[in-house]
Amino acid sequence: MEVDSDADSRFLEETRHFLSWFQSLPGATFHSDIAIEDLRGRNAGRGIVAQADIPADTVLFTIPRSSILCAATSPLKEKLPEIFDLDSDDQDESQEEGDGANQNSWTLLILILIYEHLQGSSSRWKPYLDVLPSTFNTPMFWTPSQLSILQASAVSSKIGQAEADEMIASKILPVIRSHPQIFFPSSATPLSDDQLTQLAHRMGSTIMSYAFDLEQDMEIPEQLENDDEWEEDREGKTMLGMVPMADILNADAEFNAHINHAEDALTAVSLRPIRKGDEILNFYGPLSSAELLRRYGYVTEKHARWDVVELPWSLVSSTLQSKLQAQSDVWEKVCALVQQDEEFEEGFVLERHSPDPSSTGLLEESAEFTSLPDELGEQFKLCLKVCKKVTDSKNDIAVRALNDKDWRKRLYLETMLEAVTRREKEYGTTLEQDDQLLRANLSDQREKMAVWVRRGEKRILREARAWITTQLEEIRNRPVDQPQDEGRAAKRRRI
Repeated sequence: MEVDSDADSRFLEETRHFLSWFQSLPGATFHSDIAIEDLRGRNAGRGIVAQADIPADTVLFTIPRSSILCAATSPLKEKLPEIFDLDSDDQDESQEEGDGANQNSWTLLILILIYEHLQGSSSRWKPYLDVLPSTFNTPMFWTPSQLSILQASAVSSKIGQAEADEMIASKILPVIRSHPQIFFPSSATPLSDDQLTQLAHRMGSTIMSYAFDLEQDMEIPEQLENDDEWEEDREGKTMLGMVPMADILNADAEFNAHINHAEDALTAVSLRPIRKGDEILNFYGPLSSAELLRRYGYVTEKHARWDVVELPWSLVSSTLQSKLQAQSDVWEKVCALVQQDEEFEEGFVLERHSPDPSSTGLLEESAEFTSLPDELGEQFKLCLKVCKKVTDSKNDIAVRALNDKDWRKRLYLETMLEAVTRREKEYGTTLEQDDQLLRANLSDQREKMAVWVRRGEKRILREARAWITTQLEEIRNRPVDQPQDEGRAAKRRRI
């Protein structure tokens, strides 16, 4: 592999400059037994590594709140105050039409990052911006050919490319075009719409991967959660911020550090003794491989315990129709009525029972598939009731299932077994073929991650099939007078 010495030199110099800048911040600290290292050899960019054994409860670094790049600290707020009032009900009236009205926390931080980037060396945060990635491995930046490797994974439908493009066109470009004198220094050449759109995508992905969620009083920042695509996932009025040094920490399912929040600063503290040479790791939460890939552009082996697969109700419904031997016109009426129920779900998540890491960041309990979602069983029963009503109790199978709990459970499990089997067949390769591909050590990183994601989903489906088969065998072998075990309830995740 050819080595780009100039790129390596820039990488190291940017790291040194950033650390020097960070340590010069009033109130900032950086422990003498840790260092920022080049981890590109394992596709981890920069990371923080222990240079000596570190005891538990050691403050690794301190981040003053004044260094956080957000709406409260950006000079853009003084230049364009009208777009920063997220609480105003009249925000759209205070701006001219087409001037980027109705901003939210996501778009404001994108505008702030674009503004600081365009200021170049004049930006107070330039040393920090220089160590943020300029390219991403998240699916937002994949080619159609690369996305196709994900096969039937639901993550393909959650990338949000079209939504992001529309958001940029309606909320980012109009603000910049209306105020070129603010965004572009006099010596700079204004960027084209295409260039600005690409830059906005880059900044949006930076926020997705690294931003913290800040309360309006800047007292309780937490890592972003539940960020579907780029648009605001709550009301879009919570302040978001970029936190220098905190985002240099990489993360995994087992971790050894935590970011604590105080009134004036954020501190990274070791959760347990850390050995010399170990990387300091944070925790992004119990995310599946697909979510790790979508948000951060990487996957890890330990996060596979939280892998999930989505089972569309349409697969269950069509399988049940076959089991009930219902005619198409009858089933159309059944489906229409079921979908009118306020609790109706278009799909359900199959997942393992997987305990969270311990207080010291260790995974101490195994993960296993133990049940189907309760809501899936409830919707299945509702479907039987509607079928009975639509057919005026003439569908003998539905009537028997409603009158005999054991028989209903058997019908339910047989339907689920077939639906889960059909779901696995929607993927273009088998689990065994994916295992073989991963053992071959694929050279293309995106292909390898895509195969890892789809393989993890197939493993869940196989485990679900095995569990359902065991439950069916127990029903078939159980004496008639023995009460059934309802099993453990599954935690619900709405799709």
